Amino acid sequence: MRISDTADLWWKTAVVYCLDVETFLDWDGDGVGDFAGVTERVDYLAELGVTCLWLMPFYPTANRDDGYDITDFYGVDPRLGTHGDVVELVRTARDRGIRVIVDLVVNHTSDKHPWFKAARSSKQSPFRDFYVWRAELPDQDTSDEVVFPDQEDSIWELDERTGEYYLHQFYKHQPDLNVANPRVRDEIAKVMGFWLELGISGFRVDAVPFLLELKGIKDSQAEGFGDPHDYLASLRSFLERRTGDGILLGEVNLPYAEQKKFFGGRDGDELTMMFDFVGMQNLYLSLARQDARPLARTLRRRPAVHPDSQWASFLRNHDELTLDKLSESERQEVFAAFGPDPDMQLFGRGLRRRLPPMLDGDPRRLKMAYSLMFSLPGTPSLFYGEEIGMGENLDIEGRLAVRSPMQWSSERNGGFTTAAPSRLRRPVVEGAFGPEHVNVADQRADPDSLLSFVALLIRRYRESPELGWADFRILEQPHRSVLAHDSQWGDRRMIALHNLSSEPCTVPIQLTDAEPGSRLVDLLQKGETELDARGRAEVALDAYGYRWLRVVTPDGRRLV
Repeated sequence: MRISDTADLWWKTAVVYCLDVETFLDWDGDGVGDFAGVTERVDYLAELGVTCLWLMPFYPTANRDDGYDITDFYGVDPRLGTHGDVVELVRTARDRGIRVIVDLVVNHTSDKHPWFKAARSSKQSPFRDFYVWRAELPDQDTSDEVVFPDQEDSIWELDERTGEYYLHQFYKHQPDLNVANPRVRDEIAKVMGFWLELGISGFRVDAVPFLLELKGIKDSQAEGFGDPHDYLASLRSFLERRTGDGILLGEVNLPYAEQKKFFGGRDGDELTMMFDFVGMQNLYLSLARQDARPLARTLRRRPAVHPDSQWASFLRNHDELTLDKLSESERQEVFAAFGPDPDMQLFGRGLRRRLPPMLDGDPRRLKMAYSLMFSLPGTPSLFYGEEIGMGENLDIEGRLAVRSPMQWSSERNGGFTTAAPSRLRRPVVEGAFGPEHVNVADQRADPDSLLSFVALLIRRYRESPELGWADFRILEQPHRSVLAHDSQWGDRRMIALHNLSSEPCTVPIQLTDAEPGSRLVDLLQKGETELDARGRAEVALDAYGYRWLRVVTPDGRRLV
């Protein structure tokens, strides 16, 4: 393999950064973040090392689900800016080496969308079949099928005007689109084409399994639609025809065997990337137990995928931190360790917290956790504020507790806006994780800060393409608290060691295939370790210690 291959498949070694325009930076002083503010901070993102900026929904919205209830797929929420502002951000980001992807939320619309307004106006409306309708409620109870069990008790809602029920797998104000209707599929393609023309590099696709599900659709229409995975492959094909190197980053929270189908199986022609929800949940179980074995077992059974496909690793995203793939007893372990208060939990399956408060702000554990995430095979994804250790605001309702304003400085409103605090849509975090203690300005000036450490991780990750491309294996060693793994891609090789325990230890490793005279050079701190004639070495790890060790051969020419 050649290093130039990493440019062709850029997503395999990208660093993804997700932000909500509304809460990132308010540049015009009205209390709402905007595109001008994001553009002003492009250099900050470039300095951090971000290569792919993921924008959460910024479209016109009824604002009952933080922008995921869209009223116009082609528009820009006027509070945030204009199409011109979007183009300015995309152009500026590209100049700094950052691609931009945007949320594609086409499983449903807002009930205020013109399509649904027309659809519910009459059974004869030409838009009626844009949605899924039935004359009577099904006999069986559907309360166990709703996504938000604290808000809904059925996936069907009566439309009193026409006397029929429409399908909504999320909130009742978000009616599901009927993708079996070719006109709907044409509209989805046009929406994608529109934003691609403005220079974006792909989409994070929301709720992919729900989008492809044919629940409630007439049999005749479902038969005409065919295999839903063929449709997903057609979207990938359309994207590649329009851009050449665009990506579909999919939200597919399913067991591995089912997830693999959404990559396109052996052909790899559906989603380009998928978030590794199963790996994330077992990582938290390992952190809770201070035992690396749950994560190690999960990584061993994670399926191999097509060489063009990629997993995305993450510790936090914009939703609840779901634990639904753990057993009930495992989930309770994580709750006990990181969210014992019922107010910290959500839907009985997840947490509405950020990582730093869960780890009591312990900088050793935080740095170890992010070092571990960046070292895992795949592409790392950050949620805004993670790089400085922001906390959640549990006074904000539900999942939005983790979507408080970005903390830029110790000034009023954390430097997010010059507006009065009463004008903010959501309040800033207070207490130990408030902007007086956690902010960008202070950490930029501190070489020992979490921000400086994350920037170092990103730089070392980008210098180590084996982490995105390698054949990966767990190394045997005696400590259950330690994850030791080996990533090798051609002549590029790195050993990563992470101690999840509060007890220091010494880890014996053996690389029987290492070239005689090889040494292990630490990429995160000064130091190196010689391998003996049998490829053996012992490496000391502090409590919550971590090491990235590049295997350097006697004639190796890589920079260290």
